[in-house]
Amino acid sequence: MITPDMLAHPMDQLSVTNDSQTPVLIVGGGMVGLTLALMLAQQSIRVRLLEAATYPAQAPDQNGPAAYHPSFDGRNTALSRRTVQIYQQLGLWQALSQYATPILQVAISEQGGFGKASLKANEEQVESFGQVIENAWLGRVLLNAVRQQANWIELHDGVRIIGLQQDSQSVTVRGQRAADSASLYQWQASLVIAADGRDSYCRQALGIGIDQHDYEQVALVATVKTSQPHAQQAFERFTPDGPLALLPLVGDVRRSVVWTVKAGTEQQWLGADNDTAFLAALQQAFGGRAGEFLQTGPRSSYPLSQIVAQSQVSGRVVLMGNAAHTLHPVAGQGFNLCIRDALVLTRMLALQQKNHQDLGETALLKRYESERQTDQQRVMRFCDSVVRGFSNHHPILKLARNTGLLAFDWIPGIKPLVATYAMGLKV
Repeated sequence: MITPDMLAHPMDQLSVTNDSQTPVLIVGGGMVGLTLALMLAQQSIRVRLLEAATYPAQAPDQNGPAAYHPSFDGRNTALSRRTVQIYQQLGLWQALSQYATPILQVAISEQGGFGKASLKANEEQVESFGQVIENAWLGRVLLNAVRQQANWIELHDGVRIIGLQQDSQSVTVRGQRAADSASLYQWQASLVIAADGRDSYCRQALGIGIDQHDYEQVALVATVKTSQPHAQQAFERFTPDGPLALLPLVGDVRRSVVWTVKAGTEQQWLGADNDTAFLAALQQAFGGRAGEFLQTGPRSSYPLSQIVAQSQVSGRVVLMGNAAHTLHPVAGQGFNLCIRDALVLTRMLALQQKNHQDLGETALLKRYESERQTDQQRVMRFCDSVVRGFSNHHPILKLARNTGLLAFDWIPGIKPLVATYAMGLKV
């Protein structure tokens, strides 16, 4: 396949370097790609991982602030109990837990409504519903772990992918290094896993279309301090503009804010000179259950849409992470869904390798895609229906929503079912 980038640098003007073939090549070294590489290495599957950005320099230890990386940004992630279990099995939880805070209670409400609902870990007889962790720290621990697996994971950062081609035996990925634009590198693998984000180059190169819904919303993300301690409680509050999540962080009064606002209105809350206005608006939208919002860190914003690949497999290539499905952050299910995808694929590949069979076999990848449909579609429908349902301001629908929130607290069997799905324990 010839790409516009390759035409801009004719082949006869480039120095071409061919690397030996590996069983698995992962394109995309964000949190999903790094986690998947570690899962595969644990199963003695050799991996080559290509990442477009340049990673932070290797630190001598894991003390001090986490280094910045485009995927290890200022956001925080709510890890489900199942995801926590996976990181425990990878031997990473001791390091991760330093910057993780358990969620012991979840409170749900609607601004201007009478309905309220709650989930409590002790009532559901679990130690927590999950853990909130800072992305920068999660990324740093994952990156350090990958670097320590050099015998199984070959890591290449600063690589821009400019071509992807496959035949019946292998996949060839072409790329250029940021420090050496005059050279073209070619890597071959039996299987390519494309975890290169919502705007996935690999997905486009394969000609896989997407189904997309733009929510016309933007997520404002910040870390704030409040006058009352969080007591390891998370809040999901629905406002006229969209969901507002308040999650506990390390430190008694530090909380993560994910506030959904109408697209085009976010600029008034960004920038250090808007701190006071942001805190006042946040206070009005959230109310007083966290006390007073005293301080805010820098804000960042992210457009919100649902993007679902029309196929997750093409030949010897499988899409993973946001390249396969990008969800609205309501309920914090997106990353956890991706990690469950990675776990299922890893198990199937481990069995395939044990049986000395081709890891890139299309029939195997199609079975993976089919097996993951139920869990993926359930989560996508849930997230989309919550956003759409609470975006409709018709008085009758608002009454029904609030009545439903009240009913949630007293209808037998509802809470354990919802908690089990939220924790990622039923897929």
